[in-house]
Amino acid sequence: MANRSEEAEHDTVSRRSNHGGILDLVFKRPLRWLRMLIEELHWSFFFGVIIVYGVSQGLGKGLSKVSTQYYFKDEQMIQPSEAQVYVGLIQIPWIIKPVWGLLTDVVPVFGYRRRPYFIFAGVLSMVSMMVLSLHKNLQLGLALSCLVAGSAGVAIADVTIDACVTQLSISHPTLAADMQSLCGMSSSIGSLVGFSLSGVLVHLFGSKGVYGLLGLTAGLIVVVGLLLKESPSRSPGRKHVNEKFIDAGSAIWKTFQYGEVWRPCLFMLLSAAVSLHIHEGMFYWYTDSKDGPSFSKEAVGSIMSFGAIGSLVGILLYQNFLKNFPFRNVVFWALSLSVLSGFLDLILVLRINLKLGVPDYFFIVVDEFVSHMISRIKWLPLLVLSSKLCPAGMEGTFFALLMSIEHVGHLLSSWGGGVLLHALKVTRTQFDNLWLVIVIRSLLRVVPIGLVFLIPNVDPSSTILPADMLMNRRSEAVVETDKIEMTALLSNEA
Repeated sequence: MANRSEEAEHDTVSRRSNHGGILDLVFKRPLRWLRMLIEELHWSFFFGVIIVYGVSQGLGKGLSKVSTQYYFKDEQMIQPSEAQVYVGLIQIPWIIKPVWGLLTDVVPVFGYRRRPYFIFAGVLSMVSMMVLSLHKNLQLGLALSCLVAGSAGVAIADVTIDACVTQLSISHPTLAADMQSLCGMSSSIGSLVGFSLSGVLVHLFGSKGVYGLLGLTAGLIVVVGLLLKESPSRSPGRKHVNEKFIDAGSAIWKTFQYGEVWRPCLFMLLSAAVSLHIHEGMFYWYTDSKDGPSFSKEAVGSIMSFGAIGSLVGILLYQNFLKNFPFRNVVFWALSLSVLSGFLDLILVLRINLKLGVPDYFFIVVDEFVSHMISRIKWLPLLVLSSKLCPAGMEGTFFALLMSIEHVGHLLSSWGGGVLLHALKVTRTQFDNLWLVIVIRSLLRVVPIGLVFLIPNVDPSSTILPADMLMNRRSEAVVETDKIEMTALLSNEA
């Protein structure tokens, strides 16, 4: 009897311990992590991250992606191959991010380097989204111009917050991975909310109505510009600005001469370019194919929300278990899993899942979750690596340049996917060759695995750039970080 009592008590303690362990992993550990970051960094950093990454990019991405897909399909009545190309065009402002970075670094407006650009970015996005929302029968060219302008507004705001992240990564090198995880988590949570609401909102208000809501969220970028605490500085003369541009170009060229820099940049470009995007072809098949699942707007939005959940899980996995591993190892295994996950679409299009008794919705949800989780795990170490490749005094601009290289790759992959869809005659009504498109896309994902040798085989705590390029970086970052503080709605003195 005593032994049974002791065993029962032991089982109870064990269950409580397991329950406490789950609570610690899901709630307590993330809260302790956030509290640690708040203590180590400034609270204004979190405000900027939440607005730019969480609201503008995360929530905005969730709402805009679904609304733009239905806008192209139902309002403009274009083919999936055309839609795939136009989606790439919308990303062009992200390719020229270094231009926005240079402007914010060396061209102050009325003595301010940050506030005017935030305000301009918010106004640009608001106006473009409102035109899309209120104008009836807008021509395709004008509609694309508005979408590109809205994307430019988000990109300009992103450059400034990227500079903050990079500067803090330099002044707090041990927290570089944590800050990228924070940014990714904010973006994923915002995307989750956006995708969860997108289908319902498109159904209730139409794609143009959702653009009106996006105009309102863009106004928060203006709020960031109005609240940004920044001491005015004396505007430099034209000669000084020209010298700054020349110095910036010289620093960028010198940095790219190091193999530790150009090799991972080449990897990011090539790996993104050969990973063809065929999202629009799959979207048309989801919704218009007679042999497909014929999902409703609400179902499409909810499916994409599971992709956001997958991204969030990927961030948690990287933060808790993978962030201390060498960059090359994490990227290699993530790429390997990406090849396998690509064939899930083939199972779906060939309807093999139905023969196995697996419903379409459940299978697509799993596919979306897994693919986004793997994608996030693959990209996070590259983000951390990028933050360590920036030369002194050019952190924001150079980081923007590295990210623009990745966006060039995505543009090429989007256009390549559009060409592939067109070449194999995948249209609004014909999907006979979609399976072949998926096979080609999935096999091309093997190529980046053979290029992982371009990534430095070091862990996130290692120093990559030579010592002469790291001089004064820490002190400069601290001074600049002090300037980037948000003013509270109510000051401490009030």
